Amino acid sequence: MVSDCIFCRIVAGEIPADVVTSGERVIAFRDLNPQAPTHVLVIPREHHETVGALAAEDPKALADVVTVAAEVAAEESGGSYRLVVNTGAAAGQTVGHVHAHVLGGRSLGWPPG
Repeated sequence: MVSDCIFCRIVAGEIPADVVTSGERVIAFRDLNPQAPTHVLVIPREHHETVGALAAEDPKALADVVTVAAEVAAEESGGSYRLVVNTGAAAGQTVGHVHAHVLGGRSLGWPPG
């Protein structure tokens, strides 16, 4: 756990979250500022700053993040969803703990940003 990481603190139960599902390696919870009717964050329980770091250090956890994202999307938005992982400040990553945004529940335009 990284003590100043908000997501590590959610994992530790120090900060409340609207948890959608929780497992051994990942946890999924609703985004506080939803951008779609379904907007859930899926994170590994262990701290990894970026998706590249997670892939290199624990590929099984990355697979679990994607699997849980698909399960959440099936349950909450009929299986149609966008999975977004921002890496770095210029790409919009605001928390230095890798997290996947599951967005769905409405038509999502392209390009996204």
